[in-house]
Amino acid sequence: MAISPLPDSLDILLVEPSAMQAQLTLHMLMQLGVRDARHFGEARVALAEMRRAPPDAAISSLYLPDMTGTELVAAMRADPALEWTPFILVSSETRPQVLDPVRQSGACCVIAKPFTAEQMLRALYAVVERLSEAQPVDAEEVEHLKVLVVDDSATSRHYVRHLLEEMGITYVIEAENGRQAVPILAETMVDFVLTDYNMPEMDGRALVEYIRTQSWQSEVPILMLTSENNRGRLAAVEKAGVSAICDKPFERDNIRELILRALRQ
Repeated sequence: MAISPLPDSLDILLVEPSAMQAQLTLHMLMQLGVRDARHFGEARVALAEMRRAPPDAAISSLYLPDMTGTELVAAMRADPALEWTPFILVSSETRPQVLDPVRQSGACCVIAKPFTAEQMLRALYAVVERLSEAQPVDAEEVEHLKVLVVDDSATSRHYVRHLLEEMGITYVIEAENGRQAVPILAETMVDFVLTDYNMPEMDGRALVEYIRTQSWQSEVPILMLTSENNRGRLAAVEKAGVSAICDKPFERDNIRELILRALRQ
């Protein structure tokens, strides 16, 4: 694999309880061009170090001696100094109910163990993209847009709102599930709907079906942001009339492009 250089100044903080796994990961990072990498075996010590000297990104295992990777990223998101620090989870865990909270947090990537240099490189490029300045968007395209964000995760809604504000979209309405979104759609005209799939009371598929068949806003573009990987369920959502589907965790530029493409159509 031809490895493109990463920025020389990239600062990575690794949280890994296994000394052997940490040594392998640090060696791989060095081969990929990362010159500054700090390693800690416990989450609380790593958090204290991040607060003292915030890194460009944190890479963590899921199961740590003092907390889980899920709890670690939640603590980061609750700290204003670390709220937007890119987070990469490395784990052999495959259960959606375990991984979904990490994806909902706006994590850059979830890498499965054992991982390759190519997988780590893609994750690091996602970090670089997250750290880069947002590309300008034509103000006339977005300044008057009203966007409805539907997601049962407050962390995910907060992250999506931040992404939209980076684009210049400031009129954002939030709902925790499809049932809350229905009366909003009945009373307020929106230009775009961003919705999760798995939600209580009324999930993303049911919301898409409602909008397309019962709402007076049946033609509104709908973008689904989801960690759902059941192809049968996603095919049903596509059949119901979703405009586009984007996997969680997602890259900022992908969302921007999907939104602008749907609006232009």
